[in-house]
Amino acid sequence: MFEQALSLLKTHFGYSSFRNGQEQAIRSVLSGENTICVMPTGGGKSICYQIPALVLPGTTIVISPLISLMKDQVDTLNQVGIPAAFINSSLSFSEATRKINEAKSGKYKLLYIAPERLESYDFIEDLRQMDIPLVAVDEAHCISQWGHDFRPSYRHIQQMANNLPQKPLVLALTATATPRVREDICHSLQIDQANSIITGFERVNLSFSVIKGQDRLKFLLDYLKKNQREAGIIYAATRKNVDQLYERLRKEQINVARYHAGMGDADRAREQERFLEDKASVMVATSAFGMGIDKSNIRFVVHFQMPKNMESYYQEAGRAGRDGLDSECILLYSSQDVQVQRFLIDQSSDRSRMTQELEKLQLMADYCHTENCLQEFILKYFGETETESCGRCGNCLDSRTRIDVTKEAQMVMSCVIRMGQRFGKNLTAQVLTGSKNKKVTELGFDQLTTYGIMKNQGAKEVGEFIEFLISQELIAIEQGQFPTIFVAPKGKDVLLGKQQVYRREAVQVKQVSKNDPLFESLREVRKSIAEAEQVPPFVIFSDASLKDMCAKQPKTNDEFLQVSGVGEHKLQKYGLEFIQAIRTYLEEHPEYQSEVIPAANASKKTAKKAVRDSHLETYSLYKENLSLNEIAKKRELSLQTVEEHMIQCAQQGMEVNFAELIPAEYLPLLEQAVTEAGRSRLKPMKELLPDEVSYFMIKAYLYFFSKDN
Repeated sequence: MFEQALSLLKTHFGYSSFRNGQEQAIRSVLSGENTICVMPTGGGKSICYQIPALVLPGTTIVISPLISLMKDQVDTLNQVGIPAAFINSSLSFSEATRKINEAKSGKYKLLYIAPERLESYDFIEDLRQMDIPLVAVDEAHCISQWGHDFRPSYRHIQQMANNLPQKPLVLALTATATPRVREDICHSLQIDQANSIITGFERVNLSFSVIKGQDRLKFLLDYLKKNQREAGIIYAATRKNVDQLYERLRKEQINVARYHAGMGDADRAREQERFLEDKASVMVATSAFGMGIDKSNIRFVVHFQMPKNMESYYQEAGRAGRDGLDSECILLYSSQDVQVQRFLIDQSSDRSRMTQELEKLQLMADYCHTENCLQEFILKYFGETETESCGRCGNCLDSRTRIDVTKEAQMVMSCVIRMGQRFGKNLTAQVLTGSKNKKVTELGFDQLTTYGIMKNQGAKEVGEFIEFLISQELIAIEQGQFPTIFVAPKGKDVLLGKQQVYRREAVQVKQVSKNDPLFESLREVRKSIAEAEQVPPFVIFSDASLKDMCAKQPKTNDEFLQVSGVGEHKLQKYGLEFIQAIRTYLEEHPEYQSEVIPAANASKKTAKKAVRDSHLETYSLYKENLSLNEIAKKRELSLQTVEEHMIQCAQQGMEVNFAELIPAEYLPLLEQAVTEAGRSRLKPMKELLPDEVSYFMIKAYLYFFSKDN
């Protein structure tokens, strides 16, 4: 049965193997087990039920709250020769009735439905007349009251499954579920937690950054101009923010669309179609947009303001890079964002969730202020314990100078203690900056020894510094109607001089991906086909497939079948046009060399041609006696990239003198850390070493340690 699944994957979807977690989930379902599958956005969750739907007899029911996603997925399935349909509120009564009757007659292998349909007795009766082997519950976190998007209609799913003549298997799928939410999903859907497939929450193709202390509109405009060829989403907190940004971007001649709940249905649908069809490159939207968007070629997601919780942020940011190509997630933070989100939470009618929502908001603020690995912060939030620095986020790649701010941290915490540890961040900042605010003088805080000791800074600046100390767990927050701050145990160590505090200082705009003329040519071919077939371009082929075409440059049908995402069905439909476009381009541009790194199954010959020997350029500068910092500056690379090049060079047998790159005083510390923590994971070693000892030093030491032993 599994061999059949693998064959169907290649025939319909053009992939020769399953991704991490897909095989386990499919095996679990095909062996008759109710299963929960937790995979990051873009990890390929839909394959986990689409392939079993093809193997099992009858019609698989897919429950999804996302109307536009249903349409995208049904379009995609029909494109690869799989009969599928959806039933939701976008259909007229007669259309819905027709599709239900067709489903009863067995016309479809997959039928997507909105959860609200399960509240209808007549609809349940219609389902009872279908052969349903499997119910796939997409966005399964919606079933949990502890999730960030609880939907009561999801509570009807298990009752529906129990009422069907032959009880179907249940497969729950989600990308954003904390351990508590996963437990709730399993309980509600009668899934044994032993049948949990959790691949981890990490998105290895995404790089996360938080930009603070900079003019965010200027940063955004610079970023969009530098990445004008790419598709992206900009999230703003309110409808007013969306409208203001939309108008400003239009004035800057940026091809922009907008989306929020205050717009009419027709306007929203039109703007969404413009974005999906690549007629608008940038979408400015509130969080109302995107849950149902299956657009795979979104290269960046920018949050113009901080969202209210980590689940919302990771789900929204995760809309970038669903095709597996490198993409960016940038959060433009300002301290007033916390007040905006607090206000929105206060407006919520569900008062019972207030404390929980405020705690989540604080963790979101902590994310914005941490100077540790951003991806690691996210993974820990979702319950992962075995984590390491990602090496690609804004914090990991930050080559800005670290400044010792221990003295300033001690000033702030001394002031918090002298104020009785029962006031908020803003009042504390006012006392530290010597404000003559009426409340400061009424409470006698102008008489404290810490009054005005940071008067050379503004209250906003000091407030952001306090938020940084909160993110470092030196100051903690007592939640309530008026949150108050107090010195945490780690902060007391700083006050006693047992620990130092370091903070980094502005971030430069960069380009997400390099221009590739053949890729742009293939994009035009894809666009013309999509317009003719009236579907979004990514439904024809993903950007990842186009980039693989650039790398492999197929000139025959057999070669075209080796491209990632090309199956027999798409070969027959589109192969001729794309092969001809590639041949024509290469004839006109014989000098063309793909900048794309090909897929793992590309031939060695193609790979050698496609991969740029960037590390060799670094090595030649190293041989000219430039320091690593000088090389990074000259090549406009991060220091970490240059360091990785040096490791790569050493592994290829080139001479690298690491004795010059690892200060001698750190060698005994490294030896001791390796002895205590072992050599299998870097993070436990890093925790035993001073902050000044970088991951590069650890890797370099381990390389030569293993070489000598």
